[in-house]
Amino acid sequence: MSEKILANTKTVVIRGATTSDGNTKSDMEKAVIELIKELITRNKITPEDILSITFTVTKDLNACFPASIARQYFGLDSIAFLDCQQMFVPDDIQYCIRLMAMLVLPSEAINNHPYLKGASNLRPDR
Repeated sequence: MSEKILANTKTVVIRGATTSDGNTKSDMEKAVIELIKELITRNKITPEDILSITFTVTKDLNACFPASIARQYFGLDSIAFLDCQQMFVPDDIQYCIRLMAMLVLPSEAINNHPYLKGASNLRPDR
């Protein structure tokens, strides 16, 4: 990136989450695809804007890796991904997939954090 472009950008971290309908690859794919689409659409980003994405899943999800879904369906081969298991807390939301995306966006961009389906209760302020 040129210095002029860098001067008009900011590095931001956007959080988001959703719930899967179950612990199957198909259910997880649907959930991750919807979450990534919302992240991209709400924040008007391109793959070039994404530096990294960390996914966490609750302990009841182990059918596949969310990062592999994002890479496969959105062509994000140059993105640094990390999949982790979310810390266990009793009475947490079941089948929850969370993400934390580090992005480079225009300075005037307003961040929109997608909290979907059952995960919308995690952050009612967003």
